[in-house]
Amino acid sequence: MMQFITRLFARSEPMLSEASPRDAAALSALHGTSFHRGWSEEEFERLLLDRNILAQRATTGGRLDGFIMSRLVAGEAEILSVAVAARQRRKGLARRLLDLHLRRLVGLGARTVFLEVNETNEAARRLYRRAGFREAGRRDGYYSDAGGQRSTALVLRRDFA
Repeated sequence: MMQFITRLFARSEPMLSEASPRDAAALSALHGTSFHRGWSEEEFERLLLDRNILAQRATTGGRLDGFIMSRLVAGEAEILSVAVAARQRRKGLARRLLDLHLRRLVGLGARTVFLEVNETNEAARRLYRRAGFREAGRRDGYYSDAGGQRSTALVLRRDFA
């Protein structure tokens, strides 16, 4: 009985691991709640089957808490998406996922990593700035929200060499 009570009130940290095509449905569901245009399960499955794609996930008790996904080709990587479930935001999970992911990318030969972030997403911009990313360009009017408002994508870069 004591073990049950201990497990019931235990605060477990999300476990980070590699994502696989079996995770496509869960990744799609989380992506859909995190972005205006979520990617389909089929899109995730195709990406996760691609040998140039690297993805990590964070889970707690079998429940997806977050993920990060990149494409790596010829020493250059592009972070395609990062999403964290609302219940796990502001707890450092995105930073843990990003740190692990960047280490894996470097271990696989990445010399440069790029990503795009909406200029209105202050939390993400702060995360990437703290991780050493710098602005490399802008794409005006790249993003649109549900109301049709347009915003700029900032192209960020981090070099490892």
